[in-house]
Amino acid sequence: MKRKHLCKIVATLGPASSDKETIAALFKSGVDTFRLNFSHGTHEDHKKRYDLIREVEQETGRPIAVLMDLQGPKLRVGRFAEGSAELKTGATFRLDMKDELGDATRATLPHKEIFDAIEAGTDLLLDDGRIRLRVRSVKGTEAETEVVVGGVLSNNKGVNVPGVVLPLSALTEKDLKDMEFGLELGCDWCALSFVQRPEDVMEARKLVNGRAGVMAKLEKPSAIEQLEAIVALTDAVMVARGDLGVELPPENVPVLQKRIIRMCREHGKPVIVATQMLETMVTSPTPTRAEASDVATAVYDGADAVMLSAESASGAYPLEAVSMMNRIIETIEQDPLYLKLIHADELEPNPTEADAISDAASQVADLLGAKAIVTFTTTGSTAFRAARCRPKTPLLGLTPDLRVARRMSLIWGVHSVNTRDVSSFAEMVGKSTRIARREGFCENGDKVVVTAGIPFGTPGSTNNLRIATVGQHEKTDRNEA
Repeated sequence: MKRKHLCKIVATLGPASSDKETIAALFKSGVDTFRLNFSHGTHEDHKKRYDLIREVEQETGRPIAVLMDLQGPKLRVGRFAEGSAELKTGATFRLDMKDELGDATRATLPHKEIFDAIEAGTDLLLDDGRIRLRVRSVKGTEAETEVVVGGVLSNNKGVNVPGVVLPLSALTEKDLKDMEFGLELGCDWCALSFVQRPEDVMEARKLVNGRAGVMAKLEKPSAIEQLEAIVALTDAVMVARGDLGVELPPENVPVLQKRIIRMCREHGKPVIVATQMLETMVTSPTPTRAEASDVATAVYDGADAVMLSAESASGAYPLEAVSMMNRIIETIEQDPLYLKLIHADELEPNPTEADAISDAASQVADLLGAKAIVTFTTTGSTAFRAARCRPKTPLLGLTPDLRVARRMSLIWGVHSVNTRDVSSFAEMVGKSTRIARREGFCENGDKVVVTAGIPFGTPGSTNNLRIATVGQHEKTDRNEA
């Protein structure tokens, strides 16, 4: 199942996509990574979906990545006596921690951390920014506010505190339990919500301990202020535009999207663009033209992947949404302007052997008309560096570690294959040409460019490049796959 698209597709599973037939159809239609959203559903639900994904993987013979997305701290107001209350612009409204039902004059805010962080002049956004309060004064766990933008506020609506770093860990007790459960299942990526600072990523990395790739979700302005440090520490990034667009002016989000993608490419870290990409397709079989353009923009920007949320999890047209996203990606990538735009602002390779070899592989493959760049990797780092260049030549990532093969399926352009280990560079070259031919990248007589790190198994040691002709000096190897 050699994909035509380079930018990968992430699809969230949920009530609309929890049976094997649907999951298999979504994968066949273009999904490379399935997302399990731990904000919803039980552990039993997630295990069932995970097991079905692995059944599809076994039947298709293709590595499939599973992303567990942790909920993170959810800041919400309490409940109201009548289920909701109308907050009128200019009125005074009090927030406190009293265990009492709210009304039009006050509401419970059961988060001491917010009271510890806010001060007079701080703005609070409620219900995804539909209501705005401005703090007048704070005394202990009670804050008097003015309603700047009013509206109807109902039970348990969310609270955002833009411009303030809250004294909260990105991992709640629920997240810690969910993380351990997901890691025991075998999830390949762990997405960390509510990242505010580099220390949040460091905390998660210690807990994950190499059992999965750590992905930082960028949804807080404070994270953007320390963007490079966070990108350097994480394994991948998700641009969570929904929450980011609540705490920042909407017009800033497209600018930040491009900045984040650029930063991730510089560091060779996969980046997913997420939220509301084909939102109309939750209830409609077709997207708006603006939504199609939104997906296209992420592809033109060079994102590694684009993501579907409610469209595939709870929408009425999950398969149509994936098929539409796949068609948009393939159409854009066939545009002659696509690679020109991707390479319009060339990334300078870092002064390392790995980047020197990866950059040379792209140039050599282009010059010789090679049919594939084959990276042999035990950790995935060789494939990550090769994809950073966004080469015109197809990328084939070979690894003896199934977990790495699954993880690589998120990387731009990489066709990952789980194969047996090799004991020498010559054996690796022969295996690379055979598998490249078997997977449909080339035929006898074609050239491929092979890169790897010697000694094998050393992360970041990409230091060898070989030009090989398919069909020459190949030996029969029963263990090639």
